Amino acid sequence: MINIDEQLCTGCRRCAEICPVDAIKGELGSVQTIEEKLCVSCGQCVQICSSYASAFTLGEENIEDKKKARNMLSSIKEPLFAAYNMGQVKKLREQLRDESIFKVVQCAPAVRVAIAEEFGSPFGSLTPGKLAASLRLLNFNRVYDTNFGADLTIMEEGSELIKRITENKNLPMFTSCCPAWVKYAEQQYPELLKHLSTCKSPQQMAGTIFKTYGAQVDNVDPSKILSVAVMPCTCKQFECDREEMKDSGYKDVDMVITTRELAQLIKEENIDFASLEEETFDAPLGVYSGAGNIFGVTGGVMEAALRTGYELLTNTSVPKLEMDFIRGGEGIREAKVKVGQLDLKVAVVSGLSNVKELLETVKKGQCDYHFVEVMTCPEGCVSGGGQPKILLDKLKKNGIEERKKALYRHDSESGIRKSHENPYIKKLYKEFLKEPLGEKSHHLLHTKYSSRKREEY
Repeated sequence: MINIDEQLCTGCRRCAEICPVDAIKGELGSVQTIEEKLCVSCGQCVQICSSYASAFTLGEENIEDKKKARNMLSSIKEPLFAAYNMGQVKKLREQLRDESIFKVVQCAPAVRVAIAEEFGSPFGSLTPGKLAASLRLLNFNRVYDTNFGADLTIMEEGSELIKRITENKNLPMFTSCCPAWVKYAEQQYPELLKHLSTCKSPQQMAGTIFKTYGAQVDNVDPSKILSVAVMPCTCKQFECDREEMKDSGYKDVDMVITTRELAQLIKEENIDFASLEEETFDAPLGVYSGAGNIFGVTGGVMEAALRTGYELLTNTSVPKLEMDFIRGGEGIREAKVKVGQLDLKVAVVSGLSNVKELLETVKKGQCDYHFVEVMTCPEGCVSGGGQPKILLDKLKKNGIEERKKALYRHDSESGIRKSHENPYIKKLYKEFLKEPLGEKSHHLLHTKYSSRKREEY
């Protein structure tokens, strides 16, 4: 949940200017408020807010009260900004000490190219090994990876796209990985929900597998599993709290913390992140392909889907793995891709404010795309609301660009670069799920959406 502290807000309206859904109201120079019925919890207002207080200006006691109200760790020394998201890290810290719980964590791809910034490293420092090591030191029993969930998403989503194209039904198909985009569609365009992929996001797919297949692998009672996700996104807690996200028989993901919160927890526990020896994520649910890794950048979901979709449709190798024609920044990019006999028309929408016009063409029956990726944040997850704040505008563009480059580099250096070639994805289907879009995968990995539209819209 995103909030604006009325005691700290100066009414500069920078948050209102960046809000993609016009959810922030108030006159210039006056305290701003958030209309919850419009807000999609993307956290871009949190990223841009520059109005803050410190112990020097507010007094130590007042600062401590605000930390408690925000569920923050008391050790945090950084300034408190007016716009903030309600945290989970304090609650997590308590549960990490409970030895009766089997604690599982997953990390989104964008986290590994940003968290080191909190410890003095340059923008775009890629630190998956230190990330895995720090999470083990925090007392997690299994350190898994959202990238595995991303590979799984491609298997299901790619198969779903092929089925829709074959049946010429509910096209274009929109990706459903971004919870803020899904919430926006439910609030503003419920009549188009049939166009969204029924696939859960990588976070939720991974969480479901952790408490089913993963519980079997580890011989653990799923009721004893605490499933935690580390995300660059401030909307992911909303997603894991959705009523329908319980297909494992339990809450699929119990708790989400942001990249910033993980950095705070590491500091709280006096872990010297920069000096940690590299470690690996746990197998089988922490092994991923380069395709799963690029979900963290705008266009990454589309590129990963095309790598696998091309080969599923044609039974031949994709000619080129690097699909530069869909890589880029904020805005809309479109392309036509020759896939066998099919001219596949795709679009990538980066920044939620850019999607409305496209959705209006879908409503009118005038949209001829087959597949559309939508990411709420301007450059994809690397610029998410839960990432380390880059306070100076002149550094922000370079910082986010370096994060993107690092993810693409990680992909290019990966031994496996297609989701369907991940050996542990193959093993999961062979031993447990059987086939994409099959009975078990449909029950566990797919979901449905409902209108959140109100009359006042």
